Amino acid sequence: MATTFAKKRPAEKPAPQAVSGPIPITQDAPRRRRRPVVVGAGLALAAVGALVAAWQVDEAGDRVAVIALAHDVKAGQVVKKSDLVVAQVAPDPALAPVPVGRSGDIVGKTAASDLPKGTLVTDGSVREGSPVAQGRDTVGILAKPGQLPAQRLRAGDAVALVHTPQDDADAAKSTTQKTPDSINAVVVGISAADANGAVVVDVAVAGTDSAPLATWAARGAVTIVLKAGH
Repeated sequence: MATTFAKKRPAEKPAPQAVSGPIPITQDAPRRRRRPVVVGAGLALAAVGALVAAWQVDEAGDRVAVIALAHDVKAGQVVKKSDLVVAQVAPDPALAPVPVGRSGDIVGKTAASDLPKGTLVTDGSVREGSPVAQGRDTVGILAKPGQLPAQRLRAGDAVALVHTPQDDADAAKSTTQKTPDSINAVVVGISAADANGAVVVDVAVAGTDSAPLATWAARGAVTIVLKAGH
């Protein structure tokens, strides 16, 4: 009698089920190792930053208090206490600003030239004495190139104002005189030149000379002569 054996089929594995929901993150993720070169560069940059900060603090501590102009001061004007302001600057051998402790040496003197706002005050910024216009009349003269020296005039300069008539009547009258009329004066200030090179020169003259000088100036008949020794 023949025996028949039935072959057994292997059991089928169940199909994997889809995972629902977020996948949990484990703490076992590998960490990146920092390269020694990167770490060294970071430390070097930090050291440089610390040195720069320390240098800036040191420089700030070396600053000194000096005198500067709080606003514009024209040449010939008296410098008042309200004209000055304190400025903090680093010492520089190329500069010679007046320390705050010497402000009394500046107040009461006259500006030697136009001093713009913010300018550091030096001993050369001012002159001794009272204003050149004190007790005198001030007359403005519009002088074109050729009517004043090429050398820039400064406040305090002694000048002679020579009458140089332009019209025929005044010219004929001046030819009968041995010497042209002239008035002694002191420069109070001078403006910046305009597009044609003309400047306005303020001069201080005696009260008896202001009227004729104003007449000459209105006609453009004045030549400014810088006296010798100035």
